[in-house]
Amino acid sequence: MTSLLPEHTHLRADRVGVTLGSRRVLHDVSVTVSARSRLAIVGENGRGKTTLLHVLAGLRAPDHGTVHRTGTVGVARQALPFRSGETVGTLTTEALREADEALRALDAATENFAEDRYAAALDAATRLDAWDAERRVDVALEALAACSDRTRELSTLSVGQRYRVRLACLLGARHDFLLLDEPGNHLDAGGLAFLTDRLRGHDGGVALVSHDRALLSDVATEFLDLDPSQDGRPRSYAGGYAAWQDGRRRDRERWVQEFEEQQDTHRQLTLAVTQARDRLSTGWRPDKGTGRHQRQSRAPGVVQALNRERAALEAHRVTVPEPPLSLRWPDLGAGARRSLAGLHGVGVAGRLAGPVTLNLDSGDRLLVTGGNGAGKSTLLSVLAGELTPTSGTVRHAPGAQIALVGQEVPAWPDDLTARQLFERAAVPFSAMGLLDAEALRTPVGRMSQGQQRRLDLALRLAGRPDVLVFDEPTNHLSATLVEELTEALLATPAAVVVATHDRRMLTDLASWPRLALGG
Repeated sequence: MTSLLPEHTHLRADRVGVTLGSRRVLHDVSVTVSARSRLAIVGENGRGKTTLLHVLAGLRAPDHGTVHRTGTVGVARQALPFRSGETVGTLTTEALREADEALRALDAATENFAEDRYAAALDAATRLDAWDAERRVDVALEALAACSDRTRELSTLSVGQRYRVRLACLLGARHDFLLLDEPGNHLDAGGLAFLTDRLRGHDGGVALVSHDRALLSDVATEFLDLDPSQDGRPRSYAGGYAAWQDGRRRDRERWVQEFEEQQDTHRQLTLAVTQARDRLSTGWRPDKGTGRHQRQSRAPGVVQALNRERAALEAHRVTVPEPPLSLRWPDLGAGARRSLAGLHGVGVAGRLAGPVTLNLDSGDRLLVTGGNGAGKSTLLSVLAGELTPTSGTVRHAPGAQIALVGQEVPAWPDDLTARQLFERAAVPFSAMGLLDAEALRTPVGRMSQGQQRRLDLALRLAGRPDVLVFDEPTNHLSATLVEELTEALLATPAAVVVATHDRRMLTDLASWPRLALGG
């Protein structure tokens, strides 16, 4: 598609920095979103992805650095603030305002014809495709299963419904740039397909923040990775999702290798100093009865050797910072194959239409699918022994450990740290590459959702379960961690049950046996 936008249209951030409280969220970030960009801003929770999006949109001024904007910007924030009395029509009217103004200006120029005014008005209406604007909004409302009743007050809609209305308005309008924060939230499969198609075909620039790997893979052609890097600067990758993953992996491998080489050199120099000190105190001494002159002649050489080793150690600097964490999966379920759990004729009144029967042996895999309300979460809770069914029976083998990683983390006391929670759970402490030193010191009440999800996963794995049960495991986790988690689930000898709507994970686990609920 040929863009109707001028070549100079762009959003550009130059060496932008933002500090929230005492925490530096963004540092020295430079990025350009052009009229043809399909940019994904990625990174772990808390790395400043949403903050950068707001800086680009003009919703927040950076503490240092500059931002240049040429063109109109439409923003989809995760939360939609609204005022009392505002309706769906309030949003659609605002989305159509520029197109309506362009058509009125064209009508006025037509009635009082002046060639230059008419040409400018026609150009503006054409750029916005103003004649089709209302139909585009209606199409988007229907495709996203959003409320189309213009009189409906926003206060009567759920968070997801309000988000879909706002997103439909953005997709129906003709903004030069779309800046989208987790646009896949609250969308079903049909809505995601429509969103993907519109973003790929958008006649302008797109920058999005998303944990949806399928959306990133289908839309993004360049990635700005805000996770820590060897030199402390964000990394840019061109070539799409696979190129980002490959480039990130190679950068991390090089970082780890250089760090380990410097650490190894430091250890060797430290050992050399220790050995030279030992020779000074004992090892250089000649045999008993040796003359004083021989002892005195050897002493300076040993002292000089020690001084040389000390100087080499002091001169050596570890310039490469410690590499970031990666998932360290524990050894699970490595015993002899045996039957671990089973359900027979299970149902839960009002929540899971039975009967459901299944058996799990060591190393088994099961993918549970079904629409919202089909009872997937209920079934997993019954299987894990956290919910008693109203019909049927549940069987757990003696000594079998079953861990459920649910959609919501437990209601932990806000003031406890990760270490204290491990102590309370009476499981061996291990961060497993899921929590860094700062997160381990942070009370859970001040952790982000992503950090709390990581902590919950670490606690479950620390119990060395025989059966792992995951309910929407990709929620609030970065794309990189989800990739690592998927690889671990495919390889672990433990039995694994997964319920997910994540399109990429469904593809990755497509070879697993499947239990479809609700038909």
